This record gives sequence, structure tokens and C-alpha cells, in this order.
Amino acid sequence: MAGLMTTQRGLLLSLLVLGLAVYYRQRWQTAEFTASSGGAETKTYCYSGGVRTGLEHPARAECFSVGDGRVTELYADAAGVPGAEMRPGHAMPGLWDGHGHLLQYGEFLHSVDLFGAASFDEVNRRIVNYLEANPGVGSRDLWIRGVGWDQMALGGMPSADMLAREERLKGLYIMVDRVDVHCTWVSQSVLDLMPADLPHEVPGGEIIRDPGMGVFCDNAMDIVTALWPHPDRRTKQEFVRSAMKALHKVGLVGMHDAGATPTDLAMMQAMAAAGSDGGFTLRVYAMLECEERNTVCLAKAAAVRQEDDDMLTIRSVKLFGDGALGSWGSAMLEPYSDRLDDGASGSLLVNASTLTRVAREWAAGGWQVNIHAIGDLANRVAIDAMETVLRDGLGDAGADADTDALRRLQEERHRMRIEHAQIVHPDDQKRMFALGILPSIQPTHATSDMSYAELRLGPERTRTEAYRMKTFLPLNPVLGSDFPVEPPNPFQGIYAAVARKNPHTGKGADGITDHGWHLEEALTIEEALAGFTKGPAYGAFMEGKAGVIQKGSFADWVVIDQPLESLEPVVNLEDRLRNFAVEETWVAGRMVYSKQEASTGTFVGVKQTSGQNDALGSSERLLFRFSSFLASASPRNNYWCCHIGRSFSGPGYRSRANSHARPPRHSRMPRAGYPR
Repeated sequence: MAGLMTTQRGLLLSLLVLGLAVYYRQRWQTAEFTASSGGAETKTYCYSGGVRTGLEHPARAECFSVGDGRVTELYADAAGVPGAEMRPGHAMPGLWDGHGHLLQYGEFLHSVDLFGAASFDEVNRRIVNYLEANPGVGSRDLWIRGVGWDQMALGGMPSADMLAREERLKGLYIMVDRVDVHCTWVSQSVLDLMPADLPHEVPGGEIIRDPGMGVFCDNAMDIVTALWPHPDRRTKQEFVRSAMKALHKVGLVGMHDAGATPTDLAMMQAMAAAGSDGGFTLRVYAMLECEERNTVCLAKAAAVRQEDDDMLTIRSVKLFGDGALGSWGSAMLEPYSDRLDDGASGSLLVNASTLTRVAREWAAGGWQVNIHAIGDLANRVAIDAMETVLRDGLGDAGADADTDALRRLQEERHRMRIEHAQIVHPDDQKRMFALGILPSIQPTHATSDMSYAELRLGPERTRTEAYRMKTFLPLNPVLGSDFPVEPPNPFQGIYAAVARKNPHTGKGADGITDHGWHLEEALTIEEALAGFTKGPAYGAFMEGKAGVIQKGSFADWVVIDQPLESLEPVVNLEDRLRNFAVEETWVAGRMVYSKQEASTGTFVGVKQTSGQNDALGSSERLLFRFSSFLASASPRNNYWCCHIGRSFSGPGYRSRANSHARPPRHSRMPRAGYPR
């Protein structure tokens, strides 16, 4: 009888928990995080360290109110707010990354990390470790993927046979990208899938044949990616959720996705439309890239164009001018300083006339045009194309229009951007100013490349053309990281912009001294912070809504434990700014990350859907803890408790979990098979 009563009591408790779960989940789904989210109820937030607004006036406040995902009021003094409850910390506008790759970053979190590998044996060991943690990978249908190798660190260019130094790797399908993801290195099994008569030359690309076959760069990578079994839709959704969760942890509330196909954007639209059910908790300003790069696909683009959704905006396009500096792929006006023997100067991925034609068609269709350009030739060609677009926009008057008229049109309608703007001839810098062309800059690219940039470019080009930041300040530069090429932490980006030193080591170009690299181009903290807030807002036509805390703006903010002003002057940055940690991240009035709760294991997020942790309210957290208590108190109830937990968290992504994941250490990576 006692056993029966215990069983009945356990069943009643389980049913009670299940009922509460259904009730609170239903309430939460209908009232909380959605695309316009936060709920209709207005709530006021006051912070003991004050609120940095991002405005000139008022620059600071103590409280602000939030309703329906927007800031409804700003209060200078908490004393004037009835029932105000002071929270610890300093609040500031949520940070944006102005150039990243969302889907690719999620994939990186589930692949082999080769950043920092210093030998071919180490590359093999890391792949073996990944294989042991992920049995079954390496088959024809599920290749081993990775990123981060650098031939300069490895002592030479790799070949396919160097991916089989470990016996366990022989016969496996392996595809690992260079640090800049402008080259990919494949195993012999992948080579065996290719025709025997591969072209000797590839326009806009290169098949490396010395010391042997196995590496494909830029446009030649398409030979490999055509064979690669791409992730399915569900796996890609997991990548997006994983990426968003990781980005919130470093204080990001939004990002500019620098190249996504119409198919992938349609998937993101479905996730965003589902709100928290889709796990879409990060604001995304997406740049569309046609399935065939540097072409026009207006019909497919029109099907996914979206401007009225606060969480996902699709109104810009990504084109590509050249490759990357590290693999000698960026298109230069003059040969590389370390390739004078063969006169190598990189190559354009598309000829100038085609780039101009494609840019004109996209702009005529009402799309913002963003062009990837690293070398000074590619930047010149990009500026030529953009000037043509602006003259087209003025009709018959365009041919003779002065630059003032062109600049007004650029600022009011187009806001065309050069993604990277890394090496720009002084003459073309003047043209950018005259036309108002926006530079989209990644500060950590400068500090990752500084160890070899002068070797590639020579001292004069480095001094006058390369890695401009202060020079471009009047153009409202958009700052970002290009994650997963670089770690997405915006505070490391701010550090790189201000100190011009490696945020991982705190060292300068030689890796030894503490002196920053070309400090004449360094920004102040305020200038760098604007590049991660106001800059991305302006570059996405979101000024007044993103990057600030004011009435009517998005209710997006981060909480930090010390004000950024306390980190000035630069000498205090060494161990503070580059290791800066966010306490909380809020999007649309909902907490999407809490350092304290994450460290104690109590933060379950905004709604765990298929592995994505979202911020649950106190009722949901109480329910979670209650179910955990029942599980520990009565073994008979484990089934119910565990399944209630799964109703919030979903199955998770376990099949390819990265047991060897670390943040990228240096250089760059758009994704093979994905936009670069």
C-alpha cells in the first residue's frame, strides 16, 4: 500500500509539473520573445552605474522604460521614476558586428579548429581528436570540415598526402580551409572524385600543384565545393542557433551577415517568423549573394526581400572583387613585395566591366550594393563601379554631376559599402571621401596581418594605403570582425582599433614588444565603440533605432561591470579591455545572456529550441528548478522531469559537437561553399 501511495503521489507531482509546464510555456510563447518582442507590458530598468545612451545629448541616464521591444522613455534620474529598482552594473547600447558570417560561424563551432597549428603533425592530431569525438565523420556523405591552417605557420604549402600522416585518416574525406578561407586543402579521397584533366589555369583562382595536388584557392575552390555534401536545412538551423547563442555571450545584439544565398535567407526568414520557437534571437541585416557569385538574381532576391521585420532585414547584396592578402589573392596595382621574382599581383575574381554592370543592375533594382575588396586594384575597381551607379542614379544629369550631388545621393539612397577596404591607394581614398563610400573595416584583420603585411606590401604601401582606420573616421566606418575568420568579441575589436596590438597576446607586430602597429591610425575608445554601434546602424539604414538607447529605439543593451571610460588611457587596456566580459545581453527587451546565471547553470535562455538557449522568465526557471528537484527526490519521476526539460531544450546538436573548439587565433575565413 505504501508503495502504491508513493507511486500515486509521484504521478500526481509529475502531472502537476507537466501541467505547469504546458501553462507557462503557452503563456511564454504568446506573450514574450517574438520579432517585435518583449511583450506589451512596460517595464523600467535602472542601473547603479548609469546608462550610456550613445547620444550626444543626453549622453547618460539612470533609467529607461521598455515596452513591445522598444525603449519607451529615458530618465535622467531614478528619483523621478516611481518604484524604480536599481540594478547593478552599467548599461550601454547593444553592440553590432558590421561584417560576419552567421551560418559559417555556426558550422565552425561544429568543425575542426586548426587555428594556430604549427606543424602538419599537429594538424593531423587535431583531426584525429575530432574524429574520435565524432565517430562516423569522414565518409562520402559527411566530410570532415575544418578551418585555420596557414602555410606560413606550417612551413610550406600543404598537399593531399599530408592529410594522411595518421593511419586513421587514410581514406577519409577531408576538406579544411585556410585561415582566410580563400583556399581549401583536401584529402586524396576528395581528389579521387575529381576528373583527371583539371584545368591548368582557373580565372580568378588557382590550383596549387607544388609540392603536390590538394590545395584550391579562390574561384578554384568551386571545383571542391561542387562535390562537397552540403549540410541539410535542419543542420543549418542548428548552426544558426549555435552561432546566435555564442554571439550573445560577447555582447552582440545584431550583425551584418556578409553573404547568404536566397535559399539560406528563406530558411532564416522561417526561423525569424517563428520568433522564439525558431531560436532566432539576434538581429540580422543580411547581404544577399546569388548562388552563382557576382551575378544578378533579382527574381530570387525579390522573393526574400524583407524590410519590415525588426529581427531580419534583407535589402542589400554582396559582390566580390578579389581574394585575400595572406594567400597572395588580393588584387594589387603593383606586384607583391615578396613576389617580385614572378611579378605576382593577385587577381580580380571578376573583370571590372562585369562588376560595374552587375552593381548597376542591383542598384537599379533598389538594392544596397556592398563589394568585397582587399587589394588596391580591387578597391579602385569597386569605387569605379560605385561612381557609375551614382551617376546612373542622377539620370541625364549624372554624367556632368559634381561630387557633392553624387555624395548626397549616396548618403540618402544607396550607402554603398566596400567590405574590408583594406589596401586603398591614396588617390582612391580621396575618391571615397568625395563620394561618401562607406568603409566596412575589421580592426582585428590589421592586428592579425601586421606580422607579414609589410613583407607583402613593402613599407611605403603599408604606410600610405593599408589598414586605414583614423583616416576613414569621417566616413562613418562600419566595424566588425569577419567572424569566424576572427573571434566575434567586439571588445577585442575595440582593443585592436585602439591599441593596434594583438588582442590575444597584447603584443605588437613582432609578437614581442608592447608597441602598437602604426598608431597614427589608432582610434579612441569612443570612436571604436561608435564603429560597433552607430556605424553598423548607419550602414544598415537603422540610425536612431540601433546602436543607441533613446525613445523609440530597439530595446537592445548590454550590461558591463565597469564603464568603458575607466579603461582610458591606452596603457590601462592591456589586461582589461581585451579580456572584457559582458554581464548580460538584452534583445528586444528580453535577456538572451546572463554571465551570472550561465556560470551557475541556472540560465536556460530565451527558449531552448533544438539546442538554442533563450532567456526564460522567472516562472520558467522556477519550473525548471522544481522539475530538477523532483528528479533528485524521486527516481520514479526521472522520466517526466527529463522529458519536461527536453520540451524546452529540444534534442540539441550532438552528432558533430566540436570537442576541440577554440576561438580563431589569427587571419581570416569566409566559408568555402558559402559566401566569402
